[in-house]
Amino acid sequence: MKTILVVDDELANAEVLSLILEDEGYRVFCAANGRQGLQRIAEVRPDLVVLDFMMPLMNGAEMGTALRGDPQTQHIKILMNSSLTEDAVRSRFDQYDSFLRKPYNIDVALKVIASLLG
Repeated sequence: MKTILVVDDELANAEVLSLILEDEGYRVFCAANGRQGLQRIAEVRPDLVVLDFMMPLMNGAEMGTALRGDPQTQHIKILMNSSLTEDAVRSRFDQYDSFLRKPYNIDVALKVIASLLG
């Protein structure tokens, strides 16, 4: 069973996505910001991080940079999402594996996630 960590400061978004992903057969955990996300990485060892770009304390770019800079986590797939354009996100962090612009279609998101997890 593949494990996904959803990192989003909008609790409602994280909860809805978590329920949908669990229904699809994934093991899902949540974190409210990048700092908390990094702490959860060691605990849950996710295959994929669904990472919101704009968050307090530590944003998605900072968390993504930390993941890619650590040999123990650099292999984890990152699905970045934001209400900003992909160009705006890419100018701050470009090492994600896929990008979805909010609000996104859940069917599209599920296909992207399935593709990332092989």
